[in-house]
Amino acid sequence: MRDKYKVIGPIYDMLSTLYSGKNILKCKTAMLNENTISPGTKVLFAGVGHGRDAIKAAELGADVTVVDLSETMLRKFEDVRLEQSPDAKVRKVHSDILKFDEFGEFDMVIANFFLNVFDEDTMVTVLQHLIKLGKPNAKVVVGDFAYPTGNLVARGFKKAYWYAALSLFCLLAGNAFHEIYNYPEHMRKLGLKVATPQHFKLLNMQMFWSILGEKQA
Repeated sequence: MRDKYKVIGPIYDMLSTLYSGKNILKCKTAMLNENTISPGTKVLFAGVGHGRDAIKAAELGADVTVVDLSETMLRKFEDVRLEQSPDAKVRKVHSDILKFDEFGEFDMVIANFFLNVFDEDTMVTVLQHLIKLGKPNAKVVVGDFAYPTGNLVARGFKKAYWYAALSLFCLLAGNAFHEIYNYPEHMRKLGLKVATPQHFKLLNMQMFWSILGEKQA
C-alpha cells in the first residue's frame, strides 16, 4: 500500500495550525464531550491525522479505534499520544477504511477532514460504509470545510481558501480535486438524522463545521 502522506504527514499538524489557527482542532473536537462520550463508548476515527481528537476521546474514557492507510500518519499519531497523553489507550489499525469490516460495532463514528480526500462518488461510498460500522442509533460525525454560504464575496473567499488547501494536498498527497461538499445533504440522503451543524469562524466567516448525524435503528 503506497503511503500518500509520506511527504505531508510529518508537517500535517503544523500546516493545520498555520492555515486555521486553532479552528480545525476546535472543529475536530467539537462533538467530544461528556454528553456524547462516557466510559466504554466505542468510538471509531476514520483517518487519524495527528489524532488529538482521538486522544481527547480516549481521555474521556472511550474505547477508541483509529483506522488509517498511511503508516506515516499512524507513526505521527503515536508520537503525539506519547507526548500528550501516554496513558491514553488507542487501538491503531493500518488499513484502507473500506476494508475495515467491523460492522455494527461502534457507538460513534468520526470522519474529521477525511472525506474530502475522495472524489464525490467515492466519498459517498465511504460515508455509507462508515454508517454501516455504527450500531443502531450510533452517532456519525463529520468535521470539515463548511459549504459556502453568504454573499458573493464571502462565497468567493471561502472557495479560494478551500482550493488553496486542496491544491497543496492534490500535489503532495494525490487527493481528488473537487468542490466543497454539502455533507448534511449527503448524510440525510443516506438515512441519518442530522442536527444543526456547529460552525467555526475564521476572519468572521463560517469556514469549518462539525456535523452530528444519528443512525436510525
